[in-house]
Amino acid sequence: MENLPDAQLLDDVEKFNEIDKNGMLDVCLKTDEIALDAIRLARKVDFPKSYVKCKRIVVLGMGGSSIGGELLRDWLLEESPVPIETCNDYRMPAYVGKDTLIFAVSYSGETEETLTAFVEAYKRGCRIFAITSGGHLKNFCEKLNVPFLTIPNGFAPRAALPYMFFPLAVFAEKMGLVKEVEGDLEETMKILRQISEENKVEKLFEENLAKKMAFEIYGTIPAVYGFRHYRSVAHRWKTQLNENSKIPCKYEVFPELNHNEVVGWETSKEMKKHFSIVLLRDPNEPEEIRTRIEATKDIAFRDVGKVLEVKAKGISRLAKMFSLILFGDLVSIYLAVLNGKDPMPVKTISALKAELKKKLKTIEKLELEVKKLSNR
Repeated sequence: MENLPDAQLLDDVEKFNEIDKNGMLDVCLKTDEIALDAIRLARKVDFPKSYVKCKRIVVLGMGGSSIGGELLRDWLLEESPVPIETCNDYRMPAYVGKDTLIFAVSYSGETEETLTAFVEAYKRGCRIFAITSGGHLKNFCEKLNVPFLTIPNGFAPRAALPYMFFPLAVFAEKMGLVKEVEGDLEETMKILRQISEENKVEKLFEENLAKKMAFEIYGTIPAVYGFRHYRSVAHRWKTQLNENSKIPCKYEVFPELNHNEVVGWETSKEMKKHFSIVLLRDPNEPEEIRTRIEATKDIAFRDVGKVLEVKAKGISRLAKMFSLILFGDLVSIYLAVLNGKDPMPVKTISALKAELKKKLKTIEKLELEVKKLSNR
């Protein structure tokens, strides 16, 4: 790869902090602490008993506020007796109704797609519980007597993932969707602390796997591949590389990608050399998945610029998922610094939101609708 940056930049704490001026790495390294606080807050909530029996769960959310719902779905894929899905739009499916439990998740409380779907859910008579740091979502909940959990503000939404996933895990336990979660939570916190210690900025490049992977990805367009419960983890990698590292990225999932994606790698060697493949692996992969991954590497990825692998750590599914999430978050921040970019700002998203707010005036319309509903 031409024009590679000096990898030692990542070991120079002073220069590193000049680029990561808003301290995204510091927040990321405290993921276990934030998760523990999220669990504490959720356990103090009086979750409505009437919400326990429902036929489906739908998590409303966008971007960093939505990924918690995806993780919940994949974590409980083989346990939950009710379907769990996410809604990333202004509108919900027609089958969402009174027997549906809605988790409305908006870190800022100002996400217009989520607010619109929230009001629609209320009108349909859904059981609703909100998670937010404030804003219009909290205000709407207070006016409509909808229960909610207030989480701390001041984070970038994507950095507040623990506040938007772990309460869902606690509520899932209260609903009986998962049993004996305490051991999984304890292991997850232990793994998160371990990964943070092993990959902090003070840990030199030669001993720091997150720094090394960031250096390998530098200058390429990554494609992140997961499978089953790592579908949402691969999605998280993709969005973190987008938002933190400021680069294009895509993600796909085995075995589906074997039926379409692989043909795309029949393109020219010249084009393929600009990409890197990141494979999310598990030491205990099912034989059919492991065989597919290895065969795909041999047949489809032979001339791709880089093929990188990262293995999940831990025993429980939850610990494994979050081991890969935290590692990916750290890689994205180190890559941002290699790119000379402060990982915190998301200028394009902010510009789009401002333009849409000016043109659509969605929240003003919702305020009027909520006022009418609250006066009924």
